[in-house]
Amino acid sequence: MSVETNNNIKSMIGLSALESVYDPEIGLNVVDLGLIYKMNFDEEGKMLHCTMTLTTEFCPMGESITENVKNALQATYPDYSIDLQLTFDPAWNYTMISEEGRSFLGR
Repeated sequence: MSVETNNNIKSMIGLSALESVYDPEIGLNVVDLGLIYKMNFDEEGKMLHCTMTLTTEFCPMGESITENVKNALQATYPDYSIDLQLTFDPAWNYTMISEEGRSFLGR
């Protein structure tokens, strides 16, 4: 799944940082799971708007995962305020997992 963005280079850097954030129940990072939907940069306001989802609305590790995403983005972009939005539209499904992620999971 591709991530919607207004700055491909900064988005690639952010996604690279997010590869260190794992869903501990699945053992796969949030990027390969396809949990990151959007990453838009407001250069004037120094704001990073990130929209993501979880594998389920009732994910027991959801708070930890979102906090780790926010922390990773803040560490990568210390001059930006991080606006992290959680959405379930569209709902996550297995087709959102990257080829690397499917390989890791043996699918």
